[in-house]
Amino acid sequence: MATTQALTPAMQRQRNARMRRNLLYLVLLALALVAPLAIYPVFLMKVLCFALFACAFNLLLGYAGLLSFGHAAFLATGGYFTGIMLSSYPGLTPEAGILIGTLAAVVLGTFFGVLSIRRQGIYFAMVTLALAQMMFFFFIQAPFTGGEDGLHGVPRGELFGLISLSENLPMYYFVLAIFVIGFAIIQRTVHSPFGQVLKAIRENEPRAVSLGYNVDAYKLVAFVISAGLAGLAGSTKTVVFQLASLTDAHWHMSGEVILMTLLGGVGTLFGPVVGAGLVVSLQTQLAQSPLGNWVSVILGAIFVICVLSFRSGIVGEIGKLVRKNFK
Repeated sequence: MATTQALTPAMQRQRNARMRRNLLYLVLLALALVAPLAIYPVFLMKVLCFALFACAFNLLLGYAGLLSFGHAAFLATGGYFTGIMLSSYPGLTPEAGILIGTLAAVVLGTFFGVLSIRRQGIYFAMVTLALAQMMFFFFIQAPFTGGEDGLHGVPRGELFGLISLSENLPMYYFVLAIFVIGFAIIQRTVHSPFGQVLKAIRENEPRAVSLGYNVDAYKLVAFVISAGLAGLAGSTKTVVFQLASLTDAHWHMSGEVILMTLLGGVGTLFGPVVGAGLVVSLQTQLAQSPLGNWVSVILGAIFVICVLSFRSGIVGEIGKLVRKNFK
């Protein structure tokens, strides 16, 4: 006869936390579904693309403890390959073009990872920056990327050959679906045994090695997943704006994604989404104001204030407050 055991207090707390988290996700998804009725869809799509990019970067920094200064290379690679394929083959559907761009970023991420993953700390960061700069100059010189002009007029096409994405509303829901899939992959990765090992490596790498884990292999897999999701964000962004440009490959973009992640909360699932929303909103508002030439300075000042005042980021500090007062 089967018997059931009562849940321990710790298990009950975990179950309650999981239920609250799932409820929060459902509420946010519902808000995202109706958001285009109140907010310009193109702005929302830009936020979602950068939110996915920041979440991909956070998987590497927040859970594996690896600071990459070259993640813009994957964003740009996904964007350029998608733009080239959709422009060169008019019959290719947008989801196929995005998949090709994502796979290109995965291949590049594997190459970058093999070269850089054995380094640690600032050495790892500098290697990724150097490799990303090589890709930046490649995109300038390559004849099929359009050089400094980039790729313009990339067709949005028809989803599955049936639904036209020329209008912003269907395009928005397509981008939202991609973001949800990417976020779900990250969420599942973080809460899997693989994710727990990544956290162990971040906290104490020598101990993880002593327990028999192949640390370099775990880091490489995390790097490749992060690169692929960054490429997915870049591919989607190219389809949305029908443009692939050098801006996505510049080292400034790698700096911006670090700012987004730290501002929202490194090591938190939803922090990069909040950080990306704030940074994109500030850039949009400041660009339309007399302070348009001071965007970088203002973002830099916000970054300094964030680091000095709340090092856990916005979501991280809110989480601390909730745990302290509502535990």
